[in-house]
Amino acid sequence: MKKGYLALSVALGFAGLSASSMAQTTLVHHVNGYTLVNGKLQTFNAIQFTDDKIDRLFTLNQTLPTATDITSIDGQGKTLLPGLIDAHGHVLGYGLSLLTADLTNTSSEQDAVARAQAFNSKNPTDGWLMGRGWNQELWDSKQFPNKESLDKAFSANPVSFGRVDGHAIWVNSKALALAGISSTTVAPEGGEIVKDDQGNPTGVLIDNAMSLVFNVIPELNPQQLESTLILAMDSLASYGLTSVHDAGISINNINAYQQLAAKKAMSLRVNGMLSVEDPRFDSIFKQGFITTADDMFKVDSVKISADGALGSRGAALIKEYSDQPGHNGLLLYSDEQLGKLILQSMKAGFQVNTHAIGDNANQVVLDKYQTAIAATDSKALRHRIEHAQVLDLADIPRFSKLGVIASIQATHATSDKNMAENRLGKARLAGAYAWRKLLNANAVIANGSDFPIESPNPFFGLHASVTRQDHINKPLGGWLATEKLSRIEAFKSFTIDAAYAGHQEKLLGTLEPGKKADFILVEDDYFAINPHKIWQNKVIATWVDGRKVFAKE
Repeated sequence: MKKGYLALSVALGFAGLSASSMAQTTLVHHVNGYTLVNGKLQTFNAIQFTDDKIDRLFTLNQTLPTATDITSIDGQGKTLLPGLIDAHGHVLGYGLSLLTADLTNTSSEQDAVARAQAFNSKNPTDGWLMGRGWNQELWDSKQFPNKESLDKAFSANPVSFGRVDGHAIWVNSKALALAGISSTTVAPEGGEIVKDDQGNPTGVLIDNAMSLVFNVIPELNPQQLESTLILAMDSLASYGLTSVHDAGISINNINAYQQLAAKKAMSLRVNGMLSVEDPRFDSIFKQGFITTADDMFKVDSVKISADGALGSRGAALIKEYSDQPGHNGLLLYSDEQLGKLILQSMKAGFQVNTHAIGDNANQVVLDKYQTAIAATDSKALRHRIEHAQVLDLADIPRFSKLGVIASIQATHATSDKNMAENRLGKARLAGAYAWRKLLNANAVIANGSDFPIESPNPFFGLHASVTRQDHINKPLGGWLATEKLSRIEAFKSFTIDAAYAGHQEKLLGTLEPGKKADFILVEDDYFAINPHKIWQNKVIATWVDGRKVFAKE
């Protein structure tokens, strides 16, 4: 059964609120409620809201209303939290990942091929075979895969399989031919066509070189685009997310969201970042901001990518990679191009959110921000660095000084812990995934997952933030444990600080009178449960804009 509110009619042991029953007051009582007020944790046992806005919270000894025209819901003592916000994800990419071959956690190149064959046998196509999630760092070989294994398994179809971080693809010979890639093809700036000793493409394309293949893959039609976004949003709501910041969307994607918002078909809020990679960027850019009347969708920021990812050695480092001498990664724009994009966006009043993973990329972006903020007086726009993953220690205080938000993804640390030291060496780890150092330097941290690269489950991110461990409690005591967040700090990063990062802190992020009725009911008490079990928490129901958009069957 589809999980979205359009398909749900569920009692869950208490009186449910239909998606269509608006213009009425609702009371959710008998709950173990938590919210933040001025940074302090507040508890409550009931919440009342009318339509999409919160009326009030009730603490233990306060009398609850008994009016007959109020819809009453018994929360059965479960924990009620503000809706969780993912400050960096890719909604369309996540939706597509639910429809394509899942190659995550494969043990070898052969295992990945077998997984794709099994998917293809159940979902045959005469067109492109798509998949994602492979990670050669989990394979014994630690080597990039090769087109030959795909050629043997898929001779009839062009194949494109994305690496787990989205910064490399693995394709077969048919895909290379359709893209016109041969031994003589020169990679575009900021990209790499991996070639063998004879100069022939191996089938792996990194960063900007991926566009050579993407340009020949047919686009989704509007109906396919809308249905894929609905699939994704419904799934995300089931994890307790009520709002996501969609990091880098096209004009087609924006049009689809506007259509869905007009039809009241969005099951969570989307704060879209306009991708500067869209060929029609200038035209939508000139139109200015987009905000729907119900605040379900908005665009007032742009997304730029300064470098690649650490796993594919595309992250731009100041010094060479510890495990690849002579290689420093990739900056995806020239110095002049990057500066121009940032300045142009700030001049137009857009918040600028720039992907930077390596310490060189982070330093370059901070330099460009510093110059452009001074020229545009736009510090108040709260420009962001997406990932802020590896930092030179001297750059950490610059975030607060420039008013730049560090948009982190906690599960990247627990996923990368077995690879990062190989790439960086021990010394550079001092500035890697350095959340505590950022907070101590008065930076604002917004948390997310970078789904579909990581699971969108925010409780995975809360767990990683608090423990710095994986789901089997490794390593003992946590990886780079001095960078842990407290439970309240982690909670803030997924609620009010994520809302602040999207200029929505007056609407979202806490449960207070006048704010939007976005909240979740969950099985376990996040603030009391053993920290090692935080990731196991289950969502019972999700409300967005006063509507129940998900309920556990």
